[in-house]
Amino acid sequence: IKLTRDYPEINVEICVDYGLTDIVAGRYDAGVRLGDQVAKDMIAVRIGPDLRMAVVGSESYLAGKSRPQSPADLAGHTCINLRLPTHGGLMAWEFERDGHLMKARVEGQWTFNSSTPILRAALSGFGLAYLPEDMVAPHVQSGALKRVMKSWTPTFPGYHLYYASRRHSSPAFRLLVEALRYPSRGKA
Repeated sequence: IKLTRDYPEINVEICVDYGLTDIVAGRYDAGVRLGDQVAKDMIAVRIGPDLRMAVVGSESYLAGKSRPQSPADLAGHTCINLRLPTHGGLMAWEFERDGHLMKARVEGQWTFNSSTPILRAALSGFGLAYLPEDMVAPHVQSGALKRVMKSWTPTFPGYHLYYASRRHSSPAFRLLVEALRYPSRGKA
């Protein structure tokens, strides 16, 4: 996010990039990341609730297949991957059971660099997808997608606005931070 002064309005420029961009080197005023991805030397302000991932597939994809019950079962399925530039490869699907975190590397014919085409591919029956629960909820509710392995998907710290410590942040920047701040429930 780069803030520009254009009296009397506040202009906000948003650059969407799945890479873990260095906001200081890039001369950005702030960035947005999941809470566990924010560097310790940054000031972080929660701007959204915790997130939970979901493994979903269409009925046409799942027809005639055994539904996966654990991460090991994913080896027998076509999975739709996400490539993140900073990770240098495909994003591992993260699962948790009894307090133990597990990462699964999945295989499939389709790889995308953003979530929207992954959702479209899953809806079209091309395989299982690992996406944010709130993104797939309307499709699960309508029956277009079926959720599997629900008890395996952990919750992650939600999105945070983060920025470098500054002595004199502008009034416009402070207004933006306060406007985006998620209602706190005793937890940052």
